[in-house]
Amino acid sequence: MTNTQTKSQRHFGFHQRRQYRGYRLLLVTVVALLIGLIYLLYWWNFAGRFVVTNDAYITGNLAPLKAQTSGTVVDVRVDNTQHVQQGDVLVRLDGLQAQVALERAEANLADSVRQIETAFSQADMLRQKLASKEAILNRSRKDLARYRSVAGDGAVSAQQIENSEFQVRELEADVRQIRAELGGAEALIQNTSPADNPKVLQAVAALKQAYLDNARQQIVAPVSGFVAKRTIQPGEQVRPETPLLAIVPLDYLWVEANFLENELADVQPGQPVEITVDLYGSDVVYHGEVQGLGAGTGSVFGLLPPDNATGNYIHIVERVPVRVGLRAEELKANPLRPGLSAVVRIDTVHPGRSVLEPLTTTPATAYKTEVYDHQLDGADALIQKIIEGNRQSKKSGDVAK
Repeated sequence: MTNTQTKSQRHFGFHQRRQYRGYRLLLVTVVALLIGLIYLLYWWNFAGRFVVTNDAYITGNLAPLKAQTSGTVVDVRVDNTQHVQQGDVLVRLDGLQAQVALERAEANLADSVRQIETAFSQADMLRQKLASKEAILNRSRKDLARYRSVAGDGAVSAQQIENSEFQVRELEADVRQIRAELGGAEALIQNTSPADNPKVLQAVAALKQAYLDNARQQIVAPVSGFVAKRTIQPGEQVRPETPLLAIVPLDYLWVEANFLENELADVQPGQPVEITVDLYGSDVVYHGEVQGLGAGTGSVFGLLPPDNATGNYIHIVERVPVRVGLRAEELKANPLRPGLSAVVRIDTVHPGRSVLEPLTTTPATAYKTEVYDHQLDGADALIQKIIEGNRQSKKSGDVAK
């Protein structure tokens, strides 16, 4: 092979390698541009539009049920995971002591009514006695005046006049004593009747309390939901504020998502939200909306709030809780439980409203119960029966018949 051919082959190989390097560089450039374009599209359609956090949890109402009176548990009618309706009897206490206390309160009310009736009778008797004494006193004063008018003629002796004077003074003292006794008696009954006298009303209040304690021997469910954390057992002695169990309504839940403070500039109430939970995975997507932002970071409401004005300072990016509402129909289709982990994605491009105008509202029934409104039903009728049955006027009418 000649030198000319060798040089020609070398030139051709160099040109081929150079062309190949150019193709590779072009390919790398195209791939880099495609990656940049894809990232730009991703940022434009996702990263720049959504804020995402996995520091989010399902939250709901936990209604703790506690004893309202003392007693011994004799019947526990529910267990954990069981569903109960509002007003169902869940726990029953031994009602013997409550029944005895109620009977004692009934007897006390009857005794109070009779005592006040006696006070009314005593006051009436003192009025009659006072009228009688005043009549005698007036007659004695007139006699004394007549005696003095004829004393100069010798028709009446000085001794008789003196006796009349002493009699008038004695009657005046009796009248003053009766008036004082009448004032004390009227102070107990002034401007009242046996039904509304303070002593009777005090006994009425005690009877209502005993009646209420007796009614509360049956502990009912304040709301509908599922039973959790049942710790009470038959035979246990409970007192007011003793925790018995908790009721968790699962038809009204929401998400509390904790976003970094530098992610919240564009988050507003009313923006749409997509939520996935670990329970169902990414196959089930819940749709909600931002209802409001927390009034402070989590550290502010901690047991020991931070005091950054003392000691060494370290800048920490705080998190702010964001409340996200869930749709009732989606909760019904795929039920959730408080405490479940979630991933929340907020569409910040969608227009919302000012953070000072949250969408959070109080549902009509979620924070309301009427099961305790009727525990005193029948108490007023019982009180009226006791009062009427112990009135002196009623007894006198019965005797007259």
